[in-house]
Amino acid sequence: MAPKRPKAAGAFPKPVESTAPNRPDPNALYAALDLGTNSCRMLIAQPKGSQFHVIDSFSKSVQLGQGLEKYGRLSRASMGRTVSALKVCRQKIERHGVTRMRLVATEACRRAKNAQEFIRQVRRETGLPLEIIQPEEEARLAVISCAPLVSTKTEQLLVVDIGGGSTELVWIDLSSVPRRDRPAAIMRLHAGFHPVDSPFPTAKVVDWISVPLGVATLRDQFSDVSDDAGRYALMSWFFEEQLSEFAPYADEQAREGFQIVGTSGTVTTVAASHLGLRRYDRTKVDGLRMSSDQIESVIRRYLELGPTGRRRDPRIGPDRQALIMSGSAILQALLRVWPTDRLSVADRGLREGLLYAQMSADGVLEDGPL
Repeated sequence: MAPKRPKAAGAFPKPVESTAPNRPDPNALYAALDLGTNSCRMLIAQPKGSQFHVIDSFSKSVQLGQGLEKYGRLSRASMGRTVSALKVCRQKIERHGVTRMRLVATEACRRAKNAQEFIRQVRRETGLPLEIIQPEEEARLAVISCAPLVSTKTEQLLVVDIGGGSTELVWIDLSSVPRRDRPAAIMRLHAGFHPVDSPFPTAKVVDWISVPLGVATLRDQFSDVSDDAGRYALMSWFFEEQLSEFAPYADEQAREGFQIVGTSGTVTTVAASHLGLRRYDRTKVDGLRMSSDQIESVIRRYLELGPTGRRRDPRIGPDRQALIMSGSAILQALLRVWPTDRLSVADRGLREGLLYAQMSADGVLEDGPL
């Protein structure tokens, strides 16, 4: 029997950036896929009021960026693992009849010399229209996903997205926006960090940066250092050195009216450890506020556990014990520069931002509080 051929690329719906002038379908399903350096993650959701309801999801560690730091290319093995995961995503999209979607790849594909070859392979074998997005869009999508967690008391906001291959930081001044409008002003940044004149109160993006160091790439750079605590300290100081060109770096920030929103597996794992959860519970973690002192206490505990203890910790496990330390090194560097009593933990990120942006562009989200 002849092997089945993948469907022709043109047979699969293309991603839609903006809606036609037709009346939007409020019952339409939307898909958002985030292919990062470590993980392939997807959400399928339906608009619901001013937010959305998740219908289905997918998450798998594919380690697409394995070996990228050394060779500058995506390996055959990592591409094969990723394509297999994307085939599952394709099946879910088809099963739910999704036609509105955005499927994006980030830092690993931005850096790999053979990224376009990989994108063509994905299209050929799965039919999925995967696109590589630039750092500014990645940062913008992370910001709008966190809008519901922004306090109306916040005047200066730092959004931090610690990924596998890069870390995005966005500093936003909300002081000229009326308090009740601040979360909505963040949401409007989906149109760009420096939008044209708007009749609405505007959130001012003071500066943003994409540091090409995430939990995987930072770990790989210091993999030759055998001492656990020494490696951690080197990673943290090295990451801080990369922030020197970030405009707010030199300014001392008062804690009053200042909020950090952190979105990443690192931040949610630290939060779960702080709460002492035996099993991860998103409802307890998403939106949790932590202080610098509480986070430092968790990180000290990680160092005391050492590699063996972290492997046994149910919140970390053998696959993430090294990654949690490179992520913690990044987090500690940020808190060393900008200590805060209000770091909001966001179990949300690029996928949620993609959904909000698509739905906002299509006009299917209701006006009202986020």
